[in-house]
Parts: sequence; C-alpha cells; structure tokens
Amino acid sequence: MPNATPATAHNALLLDQQLCFALYSSSLAMTKLYKPLLEPLGLTYPQYLVLLVLWEGDGCMVSELGERLYLDSGTLTPLLKRMQTAGWLQRQRDSNDERRVRVYLTEAGRQLREQAAAIPACVLAHSQCTVQELQALTHQIQQLRSRLAAPLPAAS
Repeated sequence: MPNATPATAHNALLLDQQLCFALYSSSLAMTKLYKPLLEPLGLTYPQYLVLLVLWEGDGCMVSELGERLYLDSGTLTPLLKRMQTAGWLQRQRDSNDERRVRVYLTEAGRQLREQAAAIPACVLAHSQCTVQELQALTHQIQQLRSRLAAPLPAAS
C-alpha cells in the first residue's frame, strides 16, 4: 500500500472496512430473508436460483446452468437430482450429443413460478429501497463480480 501511514494500514484491516465481509454478510442476510419466503413452496435458495434460470429459458444445458449460477457440476448435479425427485424438472441427454444433458421444467416446476411471483416484491419491501436503488446496486455488484472474475493483468 503506497504512502500508507500506520493508522491507515491498521484501519485497512478492520472487519467493517472489508468489502469481502460486507458482501459475505449481506449474502447471508439475503439467504435468511428468502428462507421463510421459499419454505411454503418447499424450495431451498439454490433450488429457487435454478428455477429462476429455467423460467427464463427452459431446456438449457446443465453446463449453461452451472455457468449462469457460478456452480460446479459437483454442486449442481446433486441439486438437480433432488429437484427431479421432487418433480420440478427432468434431465435428458441431448439428442445431438449424448455427453450433454438438458434440463426441462415439469408442469409442477412451471406452476411454482406463479406461486413464487410475490417473492421479489417481498424482498423489495424488506430492503426498504426503491426499485431504482436495487437495480443500481445489482448493476454495481455485477460489474464488481465481472472485474473480480477477470484474469489479473500480467506483471511487467
């Protein structure tokens, strides 16, 4: 840290000065908020995220689903199996390439969309933010995620 005074360096190591902790603790609070909203539907938060992707475009590849959700196959496969057992989706080998698996909603999975329709409004109300504030915050966090995921520049 160039030109950092001892006090500045010390403050940089305070927990409440850490972006990582603000994001982590906010993520925990968000998951906690969703839990009672999803319980009546029988869904966990990761299952809800899977459904959000499928409601946008049914029949995507498991690999595409993993990319969208930032989940590896070791996490995603058991999640999809539980969702299939619950009757919300079907996994089928792609007819053009047997190595690839597509995920399709069942009628029960499509019906969950109607049951979940009020969830975003509940989250908005609980956040005490305007729609515009949440959209701006979401955009900023998405930009940060993209920057953090980008390869580091080569050292010169």
